[in-house]
Amino acid sequence: MLYPLKFHPILKEKIWGGNKLKTILNKPAIDDNIGESWEISTVNNDVSVISNGAHAGKRLDDLIKEYSSQLLGEKVYKEFGDQFPLLIKFIDAREDLSVQLHPDDTLAKKRHDSFGKTEMWYVVQADADAKLIVGFNKDTNKEEYETFLKDGKITELLNFETITKGDSYFIKAGRIHAIGGGSLIAEIQQTSDITYRVYDWDRKDSDGNERELHTDLALDALDFKGDRSFKLEYDKDKNKVNNLISGTYFTTSRIEVDNSLKREYKGLDSFKILMCVEGSGTISTIDYSEKISFGETILIPRTIENISIESDNNEMKLLEVYI
Repeated sequence: MLYPLKFHPILKEKIWGGNKLKTILNKPAIDDNIGESWEISTVNNDVSVISNGAHAGKRLDDLIKEYSSQLLGEKVYKEFGDQFPLLIKFIDAREDLSVQLHPDDTLAKKRHDSFGKTEMWYVVQADADAKLIVGFNKDTNKEEYETFLKDGKITELLNFETITKGDSYFIKAGRIHAIGGGSLIAEIQQTSDITYRVYDWDRKDSDGNERELHTDLALDALDFKGDRSFKLEYDKDKNKVNNLISGTYFTTSRIEVDNSLKREYKGLDSFKILMCVEGSGTISTIDYSEKISFGETILIPRTIENISIESDNNEMKLLEVYI
């Protein structure tokens, strides 16, 4: 039987990581430099393990093999097979992440036999004056970019965005970007771990070494346009599904529940993901109920077409994702 699935978080130490995943999102972290919590993943050696119900202890890729289209949806399983098509994360940046970008599907397939990486961010919490880098601040070109990079002035070409809780950004493949220090982010992305790092703030690790840069690989992947089509504007109606983005790789909405909401997925040939970005509550099907708290993520199988969402004694905010 399939039911709403929860997973053990996969925690990642990062040079720029902090302790918000532990102190704010209640992740079982020991160290104070945990930068990422992978919520749902079938990436290489980082495969999510189910934590609730009859399937507890099973790996997600094994469950996909067992249930295939019943779990993922027919069209999704036909395209992606036993690999889950999205990687779902929470990210805590105590310090600035490197300035980076990701290749698109064509380039990633050619170079890495991988999917590309288009992603989106939702700001869960932000310290005062926390910023993101999203794109260039003007149209540029390969020659100008290389000059600024060589001269150590690349930040003069970058677009900085001051952020607050609830802001959301779409980062298409090829768009230069970085998460700034003081940011706690929910990230939804294609299943890919390919990153081209172009600038790392001249920092060194505990052994005095700088991290590898991917200067040459990035050149063919970069989008040099300075367009401003990255910040997502959305309605914030309560007890309704407010769309953030509908795209090729995923559709994401924000649901704010202050009491209860019935959600129907009839005819949707896809799994569904619910990320709790504020508050807590209960997700119920006809014969199963599961609590969801701030910082938790639930996977709703394709075969479940109706759920009930009830908040506790507070307003609960969820990100809903499907293909």
